Formats: sequence, structure tokens, C-alpha cells
Amino acid sequence: MNLSPFKLDIDDLIHEFAEGESTALADMKRVWLSRKFSYIYEATPSCNLAFFMQSLYSHSIGSYMISNASLSHRLGGLFCLYCLYETQPFKPPFKIYLSLGELRKLTELLVDAKEKGVQVASAVVKRMLDKNMFLFGCLEINEGSATETVNQLTELQNARIQVLYNKLFDNSRIEHFLHMDLGREIDLNVVQEKSTEYAEAKKLAIEEASRVVDVQDIKHISEDKKMIGDEMAKIIDDWNVQRDVFNQQRGFSQQRPEEQQQLLLLQQEEPQQHQDDEEFDPEDDEDFNQNLERLLSKG
Repeated sequence: MNLSPFKLDIDDLIHEFAEGESTALADMKRVWLSRKFSYIYEATPSCNLAFFMQSLYSHSIGSYMISNASLSHRLGGLFCLYCLYETQPFKPPFKIYLSLGELRKLTELLVDAKEKGVQVASAVVKRMLDKNMFLFGCLEINEGSATETVNQLTELQNARIQVLYNKLFDNSRIEHFLHMDLGREIDLNVVQEKSTEYAEAKKLAIEEASRVVDVQDIKHISEDKKMIGDEMAKIIDDWNVQRDVFNQQRGFSQQRPEEQQQLLLLQQEEPQQHQDDEEFDPEDDEDFNQNLERLLSKG
């Protein structure tokens, strides 16, 4: 996908805005309308829409908003970013990925703007936060690695979908589901780790933004919300409880058939040891219960 023409259009837009050292959002809107810049979406590709939008956002952010250019060019990048989001035809709209490093540089821009008496910059960022336009993250993504990152995520998503498809449709034996480790099937540890990282990133992002803008109306974004990892752990807990109840009602053993066979052979080979031990009962198996508790408490 060749995005050079789109980036050149953004360059021309911001350069025209900055020609007279403009610092007002109204001037950006005037230039935007005079160039009929919303027509940039008429050439939107038929696929990879997320990559397309993030590339436009990334160019406005990296080349202008957080660059070492003049204040007018940096504000032009911010205003262009705002207009790109507001005029996009996609529903739901694609959010703007912003790393914590980029957020810190954005706060520096707001400080510089305030020192020059440009109050509209803080108002624009506050509006963007109020409308939840940003997707905060810890990773720094540059344009050179964007394609590779998107492709890797797409391949991983497709592979997991295929695995789930195979498990649900190619092998639907009830024994599989009765003995299925749901936490392992969905990579609960990974989900909990990622959800924790994202929650921390949101909290840190709002703390950073609070230094230069009023974030009172959006603090709830990072407060008093259950993380998806915790919700999934609860679902897995409920799954295990319902599975155990079903096993008890049906008289099924928690052990797999092959495990039962191995246990029988062990009992035959070591009769004396078996006499000294209590009769095996899967429901009283301490190792099973400890492993289950350990699984549910991870993350």
C-alpha cells in the first residue's frame, strides 16, 4: 500500500496552515475546507483500513505534532490529527494510538502553547480526551515498523481463530470439553498481563495529561473498572464449577481415561503401597485443587 500521496497531502495542508505562523484551530478548519481535504477518504483502500488510518495519524503526530519544528507546525499537526479523526467516515471511528512517550511530548507542546498565549491547544486536547479519541499504549511505533506490526498481529489473530474453529468443529467430543483447561485454551495469563498493562497505561496517560489540562470528567476511564483479564478469570472459575457439578451429577471422574489406566497399572504393580494409602478419590485430590487455585490466582 503506497501511502506517500496521502502523506504529501498532509504535508501541504500543514505547510499552508503554518505559512502565516497560524496558531488557531479556526485557521486550520479554513485551510481544510478550502482544500476540500475530507476528500482524502475518497481514495481509502478497500482493505487494511486500520493500518491506513493509523498511518495518517502517525504522520501527523511524528512528523509535526511532537517534532522539533516551529510551534505553528506542531499545532498544525495537532489540529490535523483532530480533524482527521472527526471527519473519518468509519463507524465506529478508528482511535488514535498514542504511546506514553508521545503523550509526554504532547504535554510539552501544550506548555509551550500556553506560554505563547495559545489556549485553544489545551481545549482541543481536552475535547479529544473527553471523546475518548486516544488509545494509549506503552510501545513506541514508528512508520517503518507499522506494516510489520500490523501483519504480525493479523497473522496471530487468524491463527487463533483457526485453532478455535478446529477445536469447536473438528473435535466436538464431550470428553474434550469435560477435561478442557479453559484458562490454557484462551491464554489467560497473557490476557491478564495485557489487560493489566493497558490499565496501567491508561492511568499513567491520564496522570500525564492532568498536568496540563483538566481531566476531571474522564478520570472514570481508569477508575473502578474491572479488567478484562479478571472478568475472564471469573468466567473460567464459573466454567470449572459448572463442569465439576456436571461431573458429579453424571458420575464422571475428573481423570482422563488414559490417566485412569495408568493409575490402575500403578496400583497393580505396587499393592503394598496402595494398602498404606487412602483410596484414590479425584474430588479429594489435593494436587488437582492446588493446581486449579494456582491457575485462577495467576495474573
